[in-house]
Amino acid sequence: MNLQTFFRRVCLCFFAAAVVLGISSSRAAAREPGPVTMTVTAVGNKNVPPPAVRSDDVQLFQGKERRQVANWKRGETLELAILIDDSLDSTFAGQFSDLKAFIMAQPKTTSIAVAYARNGTAMLAQDFTADHALAAKALRIPIGGGAFSSPYLALQDLVKRWPSAGERRSILLFSSGIDHFRGGSQLLDPDLDTTIEHAQKQNINVWTIYAPDAGRRGRRFFRASNAQSNLTKLSDETGAQSYSLGFGAPVTIKPYLDEIRDHLNNQYLLTFAGSGGKKGRFERVRLATELPKVKFMTPSAVFLPASA
Repeated sequence: MNLQTFFRRVCLCFFAAAVVLGISSSRAAAREPGPVTMTVTAVGNKNVPPPAVRSDDVQLFQGKERRQVANWKRGETLELAILIDDSLDSTFAGQFSDLKAFIMAQPKTTSIAVAYARNGTAMLAQDFTADHALAAKALRIPIGGGAFSSPYLALQDLVKRWPSAGERRSILLFSSGIDHFRGGSQLLDPDLDTTIEHAQKQNINVWTIYAPDAGRRGRRFFRASNAQSNLTKLSDETGAQSYSLGFGAPVTIKPYLDEIRDHLNNQYLLTFAGSGGKKGRFERVRLATELPKVKFMTPSAVFLPASA
């Protein structure tokens, strides 16, 4: 072997090693976890406002493993969509004075949209606006009988068309929870889990207030219990809360709205590093704190995006 051949082979070996190292580095970089953000609502004990919560006060667990909190900050801006089931009894409009007061009391950093659930879609009456008077003006009497739909399909439609920007996102749903498209006598609505996953993937809290629809009274009582359970599951698993007063219309929704307002005023954004592998996946996480008389409302699961 002459000297020229020897050097040529040495160069080829170095080149091959560089290619292998480059591929390995690219694959390692692709497996690097990305930022995952979830909304956390701090709740005080017995309607007492919670104290300010710092990053050091929060413990994050993914399964049994404790994870590092990369960022923790108070939520400032909010996109709030009010979705009213158009099949509600028209007497629900008697609650609009309290709902309008709730809208007008929101801070300037909150943008509000108003939509009606009809025919499996969210019919937009007012797009997101910081003009709260304009949003309040978009409220109208529900159609009632003849407007039967699926609140879950309408929620999916609303989430799908949600703008990409926004720190915090919440939906306030007024509905009987009865699915007139695909629901029946089963305990779990066939579209409920998919709706929850859509909301979790977009980090959207879904607050629900039960109100009866314009259906026949006998049918209403037959299905109302299952429907309320579905609304509760929807809110619990998206980090929010559900409200109801038996199977009838609430005398006033003001106490519910006041509590929701307080919750929205005590929200934080938690960010941690997570990897969902090649396709992305949902992962259950848990928060804990040593602060006395403080608990957290969080989604039951967060979506870990696919690795780059």
